[in-house]
Amino acid sequence: MNYGKHATEKKIRSANSKARKYTTKVFLAFIKSLFVLCLFGGIVAASVGIGMVKGIIDNTPDVDISTIVPNEYASTVYDSAGNVTETLVTAGSNREEATYEELPKNLINAFVAYEDSRYWEHNGIDLRSILRAIRGVLTNDSSAGGGSTITQQLIKNSVFGGGMEKSFGERLERKFQEWYLAVKLDGAMSKEQIITNYLNTINLGNNTLGVKVAAKRYFNKDVKDLSLSECAVLAGITQNPSKFNPISEQKANAAKRKVILQYMNDQGYISNDEEEKALADDVYSRIQNVDTAAKETSTPYSYFTDELVEQVIQAMKSELGYTETQAHNMLYSGGLSIYTTQDPNMQSIVDEEINNPENYSAARYSIEYRLSVTHKDGTTKHYSDKNVISFHKEIKNQQFDGLYNNEDEINADINDYKAEVVKDGDTIIGERLHKTLEPQASFVLMDQRTGEVKAISGGRGPKVASLTLNRATGTFRQPGSTFKILTSFAPAMDTSGATLGTVYYDSLYKVGNKTFSNWYSSGYQGYSSIRDGIVYSMNIVAVRCLMETVTPQLGVEYARNFGITSLTDTDFNPALALGGITKGVSNLELTGAFATVANGGVYTKPVFFTKILDHDGKILIENKPETHRVLKDSTAFLLTDAMADSMKSSRKFSSNGPSSTSTAASIPGMSAAGKSGTTSANNDIWFVGYTPYYTAGIWGGCDDNQKLTKQNGGTSFHKAIWRKIMTRVHEGMSDPGFPVPDSVETAQICRKSGKLAVTGVCTDDPRGNAVYTEYFAKGTVPTEVCNNHVRATVCSVSHKLPTPYCPVRTTAVFIALPSGDETATDDSKYAMPGYCTIHSANSFIIPPGNDTEGPGTGEDRPSQSPPGYVPQTPGGVFGPWGF
Repeated sequence: MNYGKHATEKKIRSANSKARKYTTKVFLAFIKSLFVLCLFGGIVAASVGIGMVKGIIDNTPDVDISTIVPNEYASTVYDSAGNVTETLVTAGSNREEATYEELPKNLINAFVAYEDSRYWEHNGIDLRSILRAIRGVLTNDSSAGGGSTITQQLIKNSVFGGGMEKSFGERLERKFQEWYLAVKLDGAMSKEQIITNYLNTINLGNNTLGVKVAAKRYFNKDVKDLSLSECAVLAGITQNPSKFNPISEQKANAAKRKVILQYMNDQGYISNDEEEKALADDVYSRIQNVDTAAKETSTPYSYFTDELVEQVIQAMKSELGYTETQAHNMLYSGGLSIYTTQDPNMQSIVDEEINNPENYSAARYSIEYRLSVTHKDGTTKHYSDKNVISFHKEIKNQQFDGLYNNEDEINADINDYKAEVVKDGDTIIGERLHKTLEPQASFVLMDQRTGEVKAISGGRGPKVASLTLNRATGTFRQPGSTFKILTSFAPAMDTSGATLGTVYYDSLYKVGNKTFSNWYSSGYQGYSSIRDGIVYSMNIVAVRCLMETVTPQLGVEYARNFGITSLTDTDFNPALALGGITKGVSNLELTGAFATVANGGVYTKPVFFTKILDHDGKILIENKPETHRVLKDSTAFLLTDAMADSMKSSRKFSSNGPSSTSTAASIPGMSAAGKSGTTSANNDIWFVGYTPYYTAGIWGGCDDNQKLTKQNGGTSFHKAIWRKIMTRVHEGMSDPGFPVPDSVETAQICRKSGKLAVTGVCTDDPRGNAVYTEYFAKGTVPTEVCNNHVRATVCSVSHKLPTPYCPVRTTAVFIALPSGDETATDDSKYAMPGYCTIHSANSFIIPPGNDTEGPGTGEDRPSQSPPGYVPQTPGGVFGPWGF
């Protein structure tokens, strides 16, 4: 029994052993097959990869490696007539090349330490950096850094136009070619030549290409004289010239400078002591001071070109995906042909009128002053025009608004100030004085149908530098009453059910602690329509319309749809109706908003160019207009008709009403519509209007917000300038008027209610006939009759409501006032009177033929009120005497 058992177990073990051997053989065969397959696949993949790489390398641009140096092609700007207006190279500054010997060691070391720490060891490409960058991409680690060496960046800028490919495949192909050329370049050119060419090529912001120009731009010194701290500032710019701009983004640049100095220390280029001294250097105060001095150039761009540069760069970033640096490099060295919308004739007219001294009653001056002094104790201080104003207030004890009557006054004042701050032993190390004519003005002229800006002026007086303050596009000022159209009246009629005839009561009006007032001194006007609010620029009508019909939220939404981008979350308040907003608006955006009304309610974003061609003549960008509908065509026409009325001489329907506000801007022989705007403190004045052809906006004011007193030019010169420019622009043109769209109809209504007029009542208002014909969007003609005019029986002697004792009576028309409003207005003069005080029971005389008793009765008056007598309250419902 035991033997059989052992034999069975032995057989089982033998069978299991054979099975294991068979399984092992099968597994090994599978592994071998898989290995062979993977090996084959790897060989095939490697062959394909090598073939692809070889193909990419074979397609590398055919360039002479030894000639890879900075290259530039000037970009050319054309006006709408095909004339060359500008040549863009480096935005007013030509590139200047520095030799290797001129470059400070600290400058070279700063760039190497931060951008390519193994620059002096690698052969053009750095495999460690490449692998680190790949790992960063795979792990989404943005701090891993990039893989490009300085050699590669030079090739990218010089051979591949800054590396502006649109697709991943194109970028990958360029990267392989860049590696290949970097190795070739490293073998053909010395490291010293490569770093020199690179530092002469890079964009360092504020229109500077290369470190030599940047040293002068930021520090007003030759590149060889840069300090360690200054070298670190420049090295911190190149990664993103906009983000790390040492003038406008000092905090970001300072953080980058700190990192660069730490890198230099870690890599042995500087000591701890040198690092600490560099960090303690107040370098940015010097940069800001030199920035003002660097604004002057011999051939400044026009204001039109200034804005064109901004628009082209933004278009290349949004439409082509370029970075700020890539767009800048392409604009100034890409050999572009830029076709603009500028009309040379219109631009000439605008420039002549804006700069004509006869168009201003004042010619005062503001100053921009910078003074740098090293005092006897070794400290250096920087002073500005703000210190001069403080000098007047604190030392001279004088009120001074910062404006001078002439240049002699300026020079005398500056000498007085210097005598105060510069003492014996002090040294003036820098001084700059720039004088600006005041009051200032800006002007924008555009075609409302296409959005094309035809002419622009960013300021009065000589333009002494490129890309400086542009008051037409880069300055935001309070828009005043022009905003009534955009935030109050337009939304009220477009979506909130109001019409041009809708009335609001012009009387004392408060919202919270804020009391609103009108601009005119003729008193509150009572019932006034939206048309009145536009023609006579009635503040309270606009505010009540916003608060009672529109809401500030809807008003802001409409303004944004009109293209106003400067509104903030703090602007949802009643002052929105009057242009009392946090940031203000630019002339360009405000003119674009009114062009929307002129264009039948369709907004077209203002454009400065139509197309851009690359260096080979191919279309790079075709600037198609961006449009969207903001208003119904009926609303646009209604606003236009009312604004056209504001340019015609008239007075409000009133016993003492205000006059129309825009007559000074009317154009002889051409239909025009527009709206004026003046801020409450007279700091800003506006007029924005349009004809059937063009829309234009003008702003006037002082750069530092001084009031436009009579001494400072007054508050009316802008309308005359607008009229002169637009008259000349439209010379010889026919006047087609403003056509009435099919969506509009007319009806006769009462001025005091906005409702259908009642003949014999509304026509007999004490101030005249209150009935007129108004335009309405179809379907919005009122169906109710006027209830603000009331005809009542009155005593013919006292003209008050009759008592039973009044012998002779007649009828008269009165105004029913709003319940609870006790403000004295023009309407309240004609409100329902009280009861007659001339005729009473004590003075009652029975008219002849009306005797109720025979002679001798001793009764000459009734002993009680007659049947039907109901005492009345003024403004109430009338009894048996009619209405």
